[in-house]
Amino acid sequence: MSTPDLLVIVVLAALLFGPDKLPEFIRNTTAFLRKVREFSEQAKEEVRAELGPEFKDFEFEDLHPRTFVRKRLLDNDDLGIGELRDGIDEIRSALDPASEPAAPQEPRAPVDLRKRPAADGPSGERPPFDADAT
Repeated sequence: MSTPDLLVIVVLAALLFGPDKLPEFIRNTTAFLRKVREFSEQAKEEVRAELGPEFKDFEFEDLHPRTFVRKRLLDNDDLGIGELRDGIDEIRSALDPASEPAAPQEPRAPVDLRKRPAADGPSGERPPFDADAT
């Protein structure tokens, strides 16, 4: 928040609650926020205690898919993903010696698998529909 935004909030609060009730409102609000934080910390500690000592450094933010992938797969290569990538590049170069190592590709547009070409058969006609086969 910028300083002008904070100033506008303070002025609005003073107008809404009045100068005599504003300190009490601020005290109540900060006490409520403090209780919510304490409750969430207690809940986190209970979960960590139930998980056991091997999860003592467990962070709930690690459960977010992006964070999990970044920490577990990209930064920390315990699973050997880098070796797999190198192996795939070696196989590609062995199959096609003129090719260079694969550069990272841009993501492709999603393909709609429900769309089919109009002509499926060699003669350009669709095969007959068999209701018993479906």
